[in-house]
Amino acid sequence: MNASWDLLKILSDPTRLRLLTLLMREELAVAELQEILGLGQSRTSSQLALLRQANLVSDRRDGKKAFYSLRPGLPTKTLALLRAAAESVAELPILAEDRANLDRILQKRRRTQEQYFNLIAGRLGKNYCPGRSWEAIGHLALRLTPAIDIADLGAGEGLVSQLLAHRARQVWCIDNSIKMVEVGTELARKNGLANLAYKLGDIENVPLADRSVDLAILSQALHHAQHPQTAVNEAHRILRPGGQLLVLDLNEHTFEKARDLYADVWLGFKESALHAFLKKAGFQKVEVNTVARESEEPRFETLLASGMKSER
Repeated sequence: MNASWDLLKILSDPTRLRLLTLLMREELAVAELQEILGLGQSRTSSQLALLRQANLVSDRRDGKKAFYSLRPGLPTKTLALLRAAAESVAELPILAEDRANLDRILQKRRRTQEQYFNLIAGRLGKNYCPGRSWEAIGHLALRLTPAIDIADLGAGEGLVSQLLAHRARQVWCIDNSIKMVEVGTELARKNGLANLAYKLGDIENVPLADRSVDLAILSQALHHAQHPQTAVNEAHRILRPGGQLLVLDLNEHTFEKARDLYADVWLGFKESALHAFLKKAGFQKVEVNTVARESEEPRFETLLASGMKSER
């Protein structure tokens, strides 16, 4: 749909405009949109179908859930018209209520993950976790260089970092669970690792300066990110020129229970998806390989992705 006249007719419906205003901010599941708008499933789905037919939104399936987002690559004029329409009604009480409900939904997402990781803090190394095998960690360790500055993003208690700190110059562990940070800090103190520091923060908004580390690690953390591309972009930002990113994560799978058992947001990633994340962030010499296959059901596979930041 290219004609501005047709687009104006689409935007003339209040429900469709409310949906577009929300999807301009965040990718959302149909059930989340229902909750935010206070509408039934049938009405929400029918309006989304019209927006999809108009090529304004795109959808993706993730297990039993359908997620919707603003279609990428919309023409500049179309985006300008959408933004103008959204701004024209931004002060209406119902739009303010939608924004408040959206913030509540996003906070609920974060709380679900935080509650899981707070619950298992102190027991993470003893409990089963998909893809967390010594075989996979060994592959990661073989790529390491001593006497460098390292950021372990989504570190948890810092299982990997506890090992790296014995040879690295400085290791930063970033995690969004207060309990994980507390437990990890205590472990570092007990083990006499003065160069191992924990920071409370999100892998999509890393509390480290630009170009401050030589190696960034995302070990079984990316599938917990709401926006994996943003997390990879952040890793690129904090790396010095010539620095390296290593990503250990699960290959795409269909074990739906992982969402409830392990607070997973994504059911792993295809090799092509990991490759695309790194390339889009600006990494060079990108490689993605399968480094571990579990023998027991659901037979998780672990991928190792690596990329280098340009020297310039």
